[in-house]
Amino acid sequence: MLYSMPHTRLGDLMIQDPTRTSLELLLSISRELSASLDLSRVLERVLFLSTESIGAERGTLIVLNLAGQPVEAAIVINNQLHHPSTDEMAEILDHGLAGWVADNRQSALVGDTSQDARWVRRPDDDLSASGPKSAVCVPLLALDQLTGVLTLVHAQPNFFTEQHLQLAHAIAGLAGMAIRNARLYASEQGAQRRYRELFEDSIDPILLTGWDGRILAANRQAALSLGREPDQLIGLSMLDLHAAPMERLGPDFAALKNGETISYESQMHVLDGNTTPIEVYIRTVEFGTEASLQWFLRDIRERKQLDALRDDLMAMIYHDLRSPLANIISSLDILSTMLPEDSDPSVAAVFQIASRSTDRLQRLISSLLDIYRLESGQAIVRKEDVDSVQLIRNCGEVVGSLAQSKNQSLTLPLAGEGPLISADYDMIRRVIINLLENAIKFTPNGGSIEAGLAEQVGSVRFWVKDTGPGIPEESREMIFERYSRLQTDRYPKGIGLGLAFCRLAVLAHGGKIWVESTVGEGSCFIFTLPAGL
Repeated sequence: MLYSMPHTRLGDLMIQDPTRTSLELLLSISRELSASLDLSRVLERVLFLSTESIGAERGTLIVLNLAGQPVEAAIVINNQLHHPSTDEMAEILDHGLAGWVADNRQSALVGDTSQDARWVRRPDDDLSASGPKSAVCVPLLALDQLTGVLTLVHAQPNFFTEQHLQLAHAIAGLAGMAIRNARLYASEQGAQRRYRELFEDSIDPILLTGWDGRILAANRQAALSLGREPDQLIGLSMLDLHAAPMERLGPDFAALKNGETISYESQMHVLDGNTTPIEVYIRTVEFGTEASLQWFLRDIRERKQLDALRDDLMAMIYHDLRSPLANIISSLDILSTMLPEDSDPSVAAVFQIASRSTDRLQRLISSLLDIYRLESGQAIVRKEDVDSVQLIRNCGEVVGSLAQSKNQSLTLPLAGEGPLISADYDMIRRVIINLLENAIKFTPNGGSIEAGLAEQVGSVRFWVKDTGPGIPEESREMIFERYSRLQTDRYPKGIGLGLAFCRLAVLAHGGKIWVESTVGEGSCFIFTLPAGL
């Protein structure tokens, strides 16, 4: 490719006014380089402008990536543009003057190439050809980042002077920033293209909105799910398409401005008037030149149907288990009256094991049924004033033999009357027993467990403390969810319903429950309940 260049040479102009001429040239080069963000175009313009401005006959520009490896190059010889191969670029950088400049980040002014060991000898360097030459080689830096190397050559030895070197430095500064900007633009364009591909190919509906919640773009899956064409969604408000928890998002979505991702479940309104259960994820993304909100909508109809089916199945099983369990308990009660006082101690021990196991099974079934009832919104109707100290001591007696079997010390409040709480006695008793059994299960042999309470204004604070492995901070909320448990060999296995029941029961009483823990030292489960009237 040929470019028409000014006919006046630098040497002629600099005789008249070198400072003014240099500034005019740099201004002209700056305008030329700022006119394009295409990397190939920038390379060509840098070379043509540099060779013409410096008065060189040949120029080479090699662009480097962040690792210092050549990614693109161009050569101008007698106003003709060429693109060297990868091997040629590697050869220049490995053995030539450009490689030395890149490694040292220093410029080089070579008066006679035949006298400089850094110069790679070419056929035209022979005396029988054009012979020795002079060269200027400068690094292209942008914000202290090496972006390339510019080499300018003249057929006449000692042609280039310090003035040429200074001007080459100034051109390199402009070229370095131009190449950096072109690479950033290419990178951003590539990222935008990849985002668009992911945006359109996603199996989930994705929408982009401004900070007013109005839709700027929607992918194909969003249009399909909402029963509209993509262009029909533009301008609609996301708040009209589903119910959003604005108390969490904040006014004008302020809660998202710190980069946080917020998720929640809602109902999406489709065109036919029906609703679809969805899980929503919102975060900020750079779309174009401004930050926007990205909404992922995940259809959870199948999950909801499976949850409902599982809940119905569990409720049916629990109800069916109660009848045979009641028969077992009744039979054990009858057998207890039939055992002679002088019966074999081993028989009594086996009978006690059977009684404790049925009691534990009954507590488990009652807790599972309570989970089902509490999640369906049923209120607690059997509240009474309960002595808190006597309640804890009763629970301690239930789990005492289990702690003893693991050689653990179990510390309970002293006997006597304690502050009253307003509660369903059986339900809260199961909460405390569950926490104590968990503490015994997670605490190694020889460890210690402590249960206690303290009266507060309008409430009573309970705690169960152990010396087990502790709970990582990121898991302290998750363990209260149904079917959630710590996924590691350090912790005993379970189905993950015990703590879910505890939380539901405590919240239904108007209290709070949480855990404080130090990994490697133990955990303390704490909950509060309203005081009795």
